[in-house]
Amino acid sequence: MRRGKTFIICGPSGVGKGTLAARLLADDPALYFSVSATTRPPRPGEVDGVHYHFLSVEQFEKWIEEDQFLEHAQFVGNHYGTPRLYVDDAMDQGRDVLLDIEIQGADQVKRKMPDVVRIYVAPPSWEELERRLTSRGTEDMEKVQSRLARGREEIAAARDFDYFVINDTVDHAVEEIRAIMAAEHCRPDERLALLDR
Repeated sequence: MRRGKTFIICGPSGVGKGTLAARLLADDPALYFSVSATTRPPRPGEVDGVHYHFLSVEQFEKWIEEDQFLEHAQFVGNHYGTPRLYVDDAMDQGRDVLLDIEIQGADQVKRKMPDVVRIYVAPPSWEELERRLTSRGTEDMEKVQSRLARGREEIAAARDFDYFVINDTVDHAVEEIRAIMAAEHCRPDERLALLDR
């Protein structure tokens, strides 16, 4: 049985990463979506192990000391991180893993897991990204402009990624990501390893 691979999808806020991830997961039940750990309390309706792995601050810090996170960060007073254990378990079962994380987190994962595949998802244009952010109606224009500015800064880092997908339509972007995932399993080192078994 082949070992699974880990794929990171990254991109500016509002580009549609969550929508793409949901479609990929719906199309492939074997695909594992990595559930983050956090120290923030559960919100109404959130289930431990489904929405997040809810940890105490002490437990989270212990996991940091034990190097149990592929990446972690602090945001608005709470810790967030990607537990290594669940990712490794899924890959050992032959399942591909999908991570939806920020660029800084993707860099941390790359240092700990050099063979991770990083996919940068970009909007078809900045005007379209602004339209998507404003149509959500969840933030004022100042925050929208702040997110756009941050996205423009982050896109420079996309040159270091393995792949670049433009989310012009969900169908097209999902098709490209699926093709990337299939191609990664056709690399000679992986195929030759299967023959040697």
